[in-house]
Amino acid sequence: MRKRTVRNGMRLIMAALILIVLVSYCHVQISDLFALTPAGESRLYRLGMFWAAAIGGYGVVVTVFGFVLSPLKNDVRIRILPILFGIAAMIFLFFFLLSSSIGTPARDDQRRMRPGDTITI
Repeated sequence: MRKRTVRNGMRLIMAALILIVLVSYCHVQISDLFALTPAGESRLYRLGMFWAAAIGGYGVVVTVFGFVLSPLKNDVRIRILPILFGIAAMIFLFFFLLSSSIGTPARDDQRRMRPGDTITI
């Protein structure tokens, strides 16, 4: 196992997870920051997911090649456990944000109508 290659692949996987969390749960704030239109916000989400899938897929390939290749002398000092904890933390954060966002609307103007509320056109 070539630990340096495995670590680099896992870093790419973690970058993909960070990108997925950002475009899944913070796309409203990012679009407000850059004053994007709703179409631009949708494009931001689609491109973010595309690049997260591309980076994550490449990270998986690099990690698998790292497991297959023979080790080098200087791979003894390489630590893989901290990046594993980082990946586990990102997965936990994703599911925490998923569970907390189920009952809340994405924006304030998307709240439910109450009896007696009127719609202004």
